[in-house]
Amino acid sequence: MNHKLHFISIAVLSLLLSGCGQPADSTTETEQAVPLSLLAADLYQLSTGELSQGPMISGSLQPVIKAELNAEVSGIVTQVLKDNGDLVKAGELLVQLDQTTYRDKLMSAQEAERSALLTSDQAVKQLRRMQSLHRQNLVTAEVLEAAEIKANQVQSELASAKARLVEARQQMERTAVRAPFSGVVAQRKTSAGDTAQVGKALMVVIDPTSMRFEGFIAADQVGQVKVGQQVSFKVNGYDQQFNGQIERINPQANEMTRQVQVFVSITEQESLVAGLYAEGFISVAMTQSLMVPPSALVQEGDHHFVWQLNGDTLQKTAVTIGARDPRWGTVQLLSGVSAGTQILRHPQGAISNGVKVVLPSAVAGTPDKNAAEPGKGSAALAGN
Repeated sequence: MNHKLHFISIAVLSLLLSGCGQPADSTTETEQAVPLSLLAADLYQLSTGELSQGPMISGSLQPVIKAELNAEVSGIVTQVLKDNGDLVKAGELLVQLDQTTYRDKLMSAQEAERSALLTSDQAVKQLRRMQSLHRQNLVTAEVLEAAEIKANQVQSELASAKARLVEARQQMERTAVRAPFSGVVAQRKTSAGDTAQVGKALMVVIDPTSMRFEGFIAADQVGQVKVGQQVSFKVNGYDQQFNGQIERINPQANEMTRQVQVFVSITEQESLVAGLYAEGFISVAMTQSLMVPPSALVQEGDHHFVWQLNGDTLQKTAVTIGARDPRWGTVQLLSGVSAGTQILRHPQGAISNGVKVVLPSAVAGTPDKNAAEPGKGSAALAGN
């Protein structure tokens, strides 16, 4: 009886263990049979693109046309008609200084000029009269000479009076500070009621359409840089790439940093803000190479891999990388894959080597533009 009970217990335990294990094996096989579902945007087709290399450049945007307006005469500031950011036209009044003192000087100079002019006319008439009488031998040569001296002296006084009048008029005009060209007020440095001495800064006016990139490069790279080379750069605050061309290279290095200044004209003249930080690179060499967005690379230690689509499966493929294009950040592939190969654009999560995938009916290749801007049109893996 005991032997029968023992046999039944073993049989029941075996059935329970087999019952518990069977669904687990079945579930694992089911999970392994589920493929990854991909979208067209999840794949990137490798193709040959441009690899640009050259020295880095950093600096800021600065206007070529810029005027720092200072007081040319002393006086009290009576009006400030423009503020920071205001548009101005050439000749438009910006700052007005008190004219009282200069108006009095102008009136005095005008009166002195009229008096000198009158005296000059009288002296000239007297000289002509003496010349006529001298021809008739009615006056001596000494009298004629005295008339000539008087006329010359009066002419000198008239010229001096005219010069003082011009100076007084100029001082009067300089009490009105006007825009030298059409542009924008960049800095207002004075207010009504301030005492403006000669040389006091009043305003800064710039032409925002004349921006250029003034950057610096390392001295050991100056031999690679030439006038006319293309420059690609980004400006802090602007989510876009700008292009330019080297127009001048400073022949003297900075005494403190020993860097060399480079002036770059900007191709796209937009509404840029002066003084913003900018950095980029100078295109010295341009070659054709197999390029890949960095998001497609998987790094494990010193090795790099891509997930290559091989038929209906994903294969982990080792690749050798080269230089990085500083314009877009794309990476050169030296070996491991070839042009036309499709790889995962954004490999994420735990992907098994050799896992099967489900693709749409047609997966189009991705153009180079998306390689330059890998963030556009990307999609996460739909299934895992």
